[in-house]
Amino acid sequence: MFRLNYKIILHIMGLLLLCNGCFMLLATILSFFYEDGVTIEIMTASLATIFVGVALMFLTREHKKEINKREGYIVVTFGWIFMSLSGTLPYLFSGAIPSFTNAFFETMSGYTTTGATILNEIEIIPEGVLFWRSLTHWIGGMGIIVLAIAILPLLGIGGMQLFAAEAPGPNTDKLHPRITDTAKRLWLIYVGYTAAETILLQLAGMNFFDAINHALSTLSTGGFSTKNASVAYWNDEPIIQYIIILFMFLAGMNFVLSYFGFKGKIQKIIKDEEFKLYAFFVLAFSIIAAVVIYYKANVSISSIDHPMVWGEAESAFRHALFQVLAVVTTTGFVTADFTMWTPFLTILFFGIMFLGGSAGSTSGGMKVVRHLITIRNGLLEFKRTLHPRAVLPVRYNTRAVSKEIVFNILAFFILYMLAFIIGSVVLAALGLDFETAIGGAASSLGNIGPAFGKLSPVNNFDVLPAFGKWWCCFLMLIGRLELFTVLILLTPFFWRNR
Repeated sequence: MFRLNYKIILHIMGLLLLCNGCFMLLATILSFFYEDGVTIEIMTASLATIFVGVALMFLTREHKKEINKREGYIVVTFGWIFMSLSGTLPYLFSGAIPSFTNAFFETMSGYTTTGATILNEIEIIPEGVLFWRSLTHWIGGMGIIVLAIAILPLLGIGGMQLFAAEAPGPNTDKLHPRITDTAKRLWLIYVGYTAAETILLQLAGMNFFDAINHALSTLSTGGFSTKNASVAYWNDEPIIQYIIILFMFLAGMNFVLSYFGFKGKIQKIIKDEEFKLYAFFVLAFSIIAAVVIYYKANVSISSIDHPMVWGEAESAFRHALFQVLAVVTTTGFVTADFTMWTPFLTILFFGIMFLGGSAGSTSGGMKVVRHLITIRNGLLEFKRTLHPRAVLPVRYNTRAVSKEIVFNILAFFILYMLAFIIGSVVLAALGLDFETAIGGAASSLGNIGPAFGKLSPVNNFDVLPAFGKWWCCFLMLIGRLELFTVLILLTPFFWRNR
């Protein structure tokens, strides 16, 4: 066994718990403001989390201030697990979710920005608990570890290994030579977008509580709502849905491109090949879905919008665009039960569950850039067959992609599909029907939320047996952390001597 610097690992776990406890204090303040009756319970959960975090940091204060790649993977994986365990406390202490299995599922779904829920009556849950539920999305959205990277330099610890393990997607563009400054800039954009959406939703007619919760869920591409009907609650207020559409699109973009946009470097956005493919996918699939909804959908437009506000064509396009974006960006909000929009659209939405948003975004899934590079590599294979001696590198944004990255992406695709197949088989073995099993596996692995069958948008994951919920938690975790980060810990050679 290699020598594990367990002190620094526990020290970082303590730091994460301290941060988590401080975020719980925000839920405590909101609970007190709304007088929802669970202020003391949430405060107790917060103080308990802070106490454990401070104790861990104090006991491991004298540690070697270096972290290698292996320890980085351990910190990232167990960081999410520790945060999820502590995140169950507000649910358990308040009695909103008395079952530990259900509380852990809801918390893991929150931090991984999956948005799958076991709650049947969301609107009776106290405001403080609902705010904590949305806040878990927001914390997990940009990455718990990225947040820690902005703080670790204060402790004299470098964070490049953590960023490499946590950053979504196969590439990690730097905005600044120092990774800590990168994290700070990304968080500034993240906070700014969240504030902007909250204000716009309020101006459009939402109350502050609904606006802040939906902003937290949108920018994290999570999907938790404060209403049983999700965003369908505002089907008669199209402007609210268009605001959410805008911010879902922004959240599914690479946040580095948002930074370039604020700096006035619009050409960098326009020329980015992943962004162009991402926008094309969204627009093309939305148009296809809109046409089918308008002419063929089993559910009439008038039953989706009540009353009809801007006409049937607009309504069809809005619901199609909303649902396509919600699935592609893995946000998981719903304005209607898309599983009822003809078998063709059911298959279409199942297919786009495997797209994902952009690398460097808060969305889950495979990521558009992986599809782009895989397609280009596949097309080049035809040329290589005809010209075996030719050097034909895969190019992305005019630059040649190394073979190592191409092989990594191909390995990711294989692992992802294996995880999906095994995930589906396990759920089917628990007695779930075919549609529910494959939908649940695809949704959990892609961090999407609503699925098909018994897990459709009008149902929830409470129908799963206890083991099924724990299994979906595992799928959520490996999907959110890009497979390798978690699965490498299960390999024997990871733990062998160097």
